[in-house]
Amino acid sequence: MSSQVSVVNKHGKSEVSAGSKEKVSRILNRYGMLLILIALIILMSILSPTFFTTGNLLNIVRQMSVVGIVAIGVTIVIITTGIDLSSGSVIALVSVVTASFAHPDTYPFIVPIAIGLGLGLLAGVINGTIISKAKIAPFIVTLGMMTAARGAALLISDGRPIGNLSDSFKFIGQGAILGIPVPILIFGLVGIVSYILLNKTKFGKYVYAIGGNEQAAVIAGVNVDKYKIIVYGYAGLLSGLAGIILTSRISSGQPTAGVMYELDAIAAAVIGGTSLAGGIGTIGGTIIGALIIGVMNNGLDLLNVSPYWQQILKGVIITVAVFIDSRKNRKS
Repeated sequence: MSSQVSVVNKHGKSEVSAGSKEKVSRILNRYGMLLILIALIILMSILSPTFFTTGNLLNIVRQMSVVGIVAIGVTIVIITTGIDLSSGSVIALVSVVTASFAHPDTYPFIVPIAIGLGLGLLAGVINGTIISKAKIAPFIVTLGMMTAARGAALLISDGRPIGNLSDSFKFIGQGAILGIPVPILIFGLVGIVSYILLNKTKFGKYVYAIGGNEQAAVIAGVNVDKYKIIVYGYAGLLSGLAGIILTSRISSGQPTAGVMYELDAIAAAVIGGTSLAGGIGTIGGTIIGALIIGVMNNGLDLLNVSPYWQQILKGVIITVAVFIDSRKNRKS
């Protein structure tokens, strides 16, 4: 009799233990990256007294706002099982073109903004149209756009920076409203709008459907080609916005701007939980991923760690994030 009770107790303990592990696993899956961000902030605050100050924290978010905006667009692309390697070069092209129209006493500051956004949108729509209509792999198409856009930026600027920007235009990247830098406000607005698009609209449902099973989406009546063009167009639009902010912040149009930004954006998305296999990803996760990169870069700079070691560490983090993602996909 007693042995029977003992067995029951053992089973009970086993079930409780299994339930606890499952609960912990769910918490880690949902909040793991946020916990890592918090742990990283605590660690950097201990190692560097100047890290956890209002000015430095605002500086981190301001520095990551450009990459973060690009990463949001890249996230939506990756959810559809696509990729966008052209965003850094589009930033450079937008940078030199907008700078050409942002000189004092020439055009109202809204003109270079509209041109920059339109140029980014055009680049994205071209990517999406070729991918969807010609059925060419996104990697190849966006790689071609990356090369072409960078070449166009160098051609337009003759390989030299374009300066002498108006104060009203420079306010976009250097100004502040109620003490909050404008780039952070724009980053937050883009995050909110993109979250609503992805989670509260038909567009978002179709994006996840395409990434989850494109053939099933087609059978269900989703115009996959149309939505791919919209997705890449939106990513291009955000790259254009990022190019405007960066140009304003550095007070010049740089044909070399945005180098490696596309990889940082992809890294932020993947670290934030976006699956390269498609169908999985959140705007909040990507923002956290971008902040993790920003905190790491800033903290290592304060600790005088070589930028070469920073690149190695970033590569290791990306590899680990992709490994975790592949493990999750195999389990599911």
